[in-house]
Order: sequence, then structure tokens, then C-alpha cells
Amino acid sequence: MPIVESSLDPARAVVDAIVPAGEPWLHRLRAGQVLRIVDLQGNQAVDTLFYNAHDPGERYSATHTIQAQGALYLTAGSRLMSSRGRPMLTIVADTCGRHDTLGGACACESNMVRYAIDKRFMHSCRDSFLLAIARDDGAGGRYPRLAKRDLAPNINFFMNVPVTPDGELTFADGISAPGKYVEMRVEIDVTVLVSNCPQLNNPCNGYDPTPVRMLVWDPA
Repeated sequence: MPIVESSLDPARAVVDAIVPAGEPWLHRLRAGQVLRIVDLQGNQAVDTLFYNAHDPGERYSATHTIQAQGALYLTAGSRLMSSRGRPMLTIVADTCGRHDTLGGACACESNMVRYAIDKRFMHSCRDSFLLAIARDDGAGGRYPRLAKRDLAPNINFFMNVPVTPDGELTFADGISAPGKYVEMRVEIDVTVLVSNCPQLNNPCNGYDPTPVRMLVWDPA
């Protein structure tokens, strides 16, 4: 789990946004820009998807990403690969050390199956993704909008999902802490879609969802 710190100054960021717990965030990023996600209070899970901003048919692929780096977890140096096998973003700094590629996003169906039938109607990351898509206007029509069919397996930044020797997934206490961050250089123009996870039923966020901070820098 290499720890790599960044030299970028938040005061020079061109975007500085706080995403409350349980809320979505959708933004377009240009090639060369840098995105930082900050876990403000620790152990929060940030469900994230990336798409080619000009062609949503090309999207982040967990399969291509795991294959390209020969590892299940993301950290500094990891390349986030697209469904067409090319790098979309590169993790250039990381003070957490490990991020999940397999756990997926919580949904009303998974809340019911994993926890209890009465959890079905609790807010979920899939709900947040759909809400962000519904609100989006394609930056005034300059970009194609996403649709429900575009939702795919996502990254869970800061989330701890160990894989057992039998190949099973376990949702464990987070390994992040207040102020930890992950920073990515954008390799192609992308749409980033985030759900700041509202999950209250597993220890990924200490049963207490909290805000995160999104920072974007232009190329130096």
C-alpha cells in the first residue's frame, strides 16, 4: 500500500466542492486536469464511475483495470482502464493506500438481501447515481447525457472489502482516516459520477456517513 503525497495547493484548485453524506456529484473533467477526493472525517466510502465525456459507451472497466495492473485494489500508480482498454485516469497520489474495485454500489435490492427486508427502502448509491443523471443537462447540451443503462460496476474509494482465500467478499472496517485523499490525473476527457455513500448497515463508514471534498486543478 504505497503512500504518495501531493504537492498541489488546494488554494489553487479551480473546483472546490463539499459533497454531503448521501449526495451525488457529477462533473466533467478535461484531459490533464487533476481530481482529488478527500475523506474529511475518515472511513467514508465514495462510490465512483468514470465515462468518456464524449462517448458514454466507453466507461471505467473493473475487469480491464484489474487485468492491467494484476491487482484487485487501487493505489498510487494504478491506471483506471476503460471498457476499450485504454487509460482514463492515473492515481498520482494516495494517502489512504487501498481502494476497492469489487464491492459495487448499494441498492434497494442489495440492502434487502444483505441486511433485512425492511432495509429495502433505505437510500442507496444506485439511487444517488440515478438522481445525478436525472438532474444533468449535459453541461448545457455540450456533452451527451448518461442514462440508467450506463450504470456499471464502480470503484469504492476508501472502502475496505477484503477477499477471503475462498474468494468471498467481506465488508470490513475502513482503513482511511480524517484528511486522507486519493488524487488522479485525467488522461482523456471524462464525466465523473459520484455517490457519497449513505450506507448505514455495514462498517465501511463506521455506520456514520460523512461529507467528502472534491478538488480539481487545471494542468500546470
